[in-house]
Amino acid sequence: MLESLKNCQPQTYAAMRIIAGFLFLWHGAQKLLGFPLPTPEGAPSFILYIAGPIELIGGALIMLGLFTRPVAFLASGLMAFAYFLGHVFRPVENPDILHYLFPLVNRGEPAVLFCFVFLYIAAKGNGICSVGGDED
Repeated sequence: MLESLKNCQPQTYAAMRIIAGFLFLWHGAQKLLGFPLPTPEGAPSFILYIAGPIELIGGALIMLGLFTRPVAFLASGLMAFAYFLGHVFRPVENPDILHYLFPLVNRGEPAVLFCFVFLYIAAKGNGICSVGGDED
């Protein structure tokens, strides 16, 4: 059964790219539009006005498969920056070594996952089902 999944690689890659872009754009919508959840209280304005557009517009472009490589690379870098700024080095009461080392403890798993998914998308390109055509 698992051997037969090899035939579905282009379709599963396209599904991953589309879903990752779709999920990412909602983080930008939250920051810029306060939808579907309110804008996070106390978030620095540079996070809202730099990360917000990258997430909203970049997520839409990745989902559509347009300018995929450069946009995914930018999104990957943004998520690496977000992980270190917002999770690893976030001020917390009584931090311990686990806070600095483990994404589960500092709640940075989504940022790490987005970072590496977008890095893979930047390396692979559009794939099928994209507005920009197949870059492979």
